[in-house]
Amino acid sequence: MRIKNIPIAERPREKLIHYGPAYLSDAELLAIFLRTGIKGMSAIDLAREMLKHFGGLRQLLKADSKTFCEVKGLGLAKFAQLQACLELSSRFFEQTLQQSTVFNSVDVTKRYLTNKIRDKEHEVFSCLYLNNQHALIHSEELFRGTIDSASVHPREIVKKALKYNAAALIIAHNHPSGVAEPSQSDEIITGKIKAALELVEIRLLDHFIVGNGQITSLAERGIL
Repeated sequence: MRIKNIPIAERPREKLIHYGPAYLSDAELLAIFLRTGIKGMSAIDLAREMLKHFGGLRQLLKADSKTFCEVKGLGLAKFAQLQACLELSSRFFEQTLQQSTVFNSVDVTKRYLTNKIRDKEHEVFSCLYLNNQHALIHSEELFRGTIDSASVHPREIVKKALKYNAAALIIAHNHPSGVAEPSQSDEIITGKIKAALELVEIRLLDHFIVGNGQITSLAERGIL
């Protein structure tokens, strides 16, 4: 059924305007993004086909350009638009946190890190630079690749912390395998970074290991 043949009150765009985006299904939100369907399929039908093809919204949003364009009716232009939407959402989330959020709760930090680095296909090492009230000054991915004692340099972390005039830090890295258990190397790195920061009187509050659906806090484990 073409969208124009759907009762006005049930059309995705009208539903969003009247009730808000949270009222819509994944397929309806995607239909608004797509705007038009293809021959024989409305935008909603195409959206449902996309979700079915990829196995869900998260898998769709993680797809690379080649995989994304394999679906009939999609192309590089749509891929670019979707990536731009994702980046805008990420930047909005981060700027909102910078303005209003204090990182004095493990749950708050876990939500932030889930958004930032959970879906990275490679390992990244991130630092959250905080002021005395533990509000976010700046967040940054400092290192990429295999995260071990040879690839993470405490000196660089200290230099950046002084640059941003941070009073405290939270560090984090992801495990693309999905397992959020800290390794012996993770514990060694944490100790080295903590010791380096203490020399300039900056506190290391926590080190988070981000997996697929779970995050481990080394502070909660009593390792930090």
